[in-house]
Amino acid sequence: MISQEVKKILFEGDKKVATRNAYGEKLAEIGEVNKDIVALDCDLSKSTMTALFARKFPERFFNMGIAESNMMSVAAGLATMGKIPFASTFGVFASKRACDQVSASIAYPGLNVKICATHTGLAVGEDGATHQAIEDVAIMRAIPGIVVISPSDGTETGKVIEAVIQYKGPCYVRLGRSASPLIFNDDYVFRIGKGVRLFEGNKATIVTAGFTTHICILAAKKLEADGIEVDLINMSSIKPIDEELLIESAKKTGLIITVEDHNIIGGLGSATCEVLSEKHPARVVRMGVKDKFGASGTLSELYEAYGFDESSIIKTVKENILNKIV
Repeated sequence: MISQEVKKILFEGDKKVATRNAYGEKLAEIGEVNKDIVALDCDLSKSTMTALFARKFPERFFNMGIAESNMMSVAAGLATMGKIPFASTFGVFASKRACDQVSASIAYPGLNVKICATHTGLAVGEDGATHQAIEDVAIMRAIPGIVVISPSDGTETGKVIEAVIQYKGPCYVRLGRSASPLIFNDDYVFRIGKGVRLFEGNKATIVTAGFTTHICILAAKKLEADGIEVDLINMSSIKPIDEELLIESAKKTGLIITVEDHNIIGGLGSATCEVLSEKHPARVVRMGVKDKFGASGTLSELYEAYGFDESSIIKTVKENILNKIV
């Protein structure tokens, strides 16, 4: 069930926007106001959408070539001079190819660098396993001091960019290639460290973030039509995570199902388990990529094959409710 308060922040309509597009537009917009913002990219600005910023502010845009590790070091240097660097590339390159520089040059000194990585998860589709970032959340979560956020739609992406600019310290923002339905309207407020309960119920809790959020909404609606009301939590702030909301929901439902376009090891599911195992033990079922590499295919084909499409979510919720220990 959607509460009246939540209805006030939900978007009405069927508009679709890719979070990478929303990122590029918001960065170019805020760049007009905040002159300390600079953008760096690795020959992918048309894909990451930092090209929008580059066209408006060529003197504040730096194409670093295919040199992701160096880009992170340069971003760190710019941050020491009072700039707010936004470093963008594909998620696989930001998290794996440049991991050492992110850790030693950005996170260790706590520099104010914003890493905004696009083309994450299986949702990259036909580009295949080498370009599908399914370990990036795990890597960034494990590096001390980095905020990790996976916005769920275009509106939230804009709010997230505003929030990380205000936050002093390193941030990793996980963005997608494919367009997805808008979930929120402009009244929505994003806060680092806080989740949002979109549906309320007592049969189970679904926790999700990023591209899978709109799929979970569809699943929650169908479950409700079948008489199964669930808590659906949009947990875009993965680190820090909203411990209070997780514990509150776990106490109510006793069954948590996490859904993410990421390896189930180290991602949102792991973060949820860490909180609940220490503070309120409850059954957690993790849906996502089950410790495998990705493959080439359409988004819908891959989500079905890897078992976290809409029908798989509905089936998993129903099966685990039947086996729930009260």
